Amino acid sequence: MKNSVRKELLSQVESLMNQYCDGCFLHQQLKKEGGRRLAHRFCISQCTVGEKLQEYGEKLT
Repeated sequence: MKNSVRKELLSQVESLMNQYCDGCFLHQQLKKEGGRRLAHRFCISQCTVGEKLQEYGEKLT
């Protein structure tokens, strides 16, 4: 993978996380109710932003 493509993908990931994940109310609430692990599991398996982040991750590997 070209370095420029990799940088662009990483930039998109960072932008997506800054826009949607920072300060996410749902993540904070799940963290309070069920702990950090439950909140992280939700983000990975059920959140649409998490699914998009996984797609970017697959492209990076």
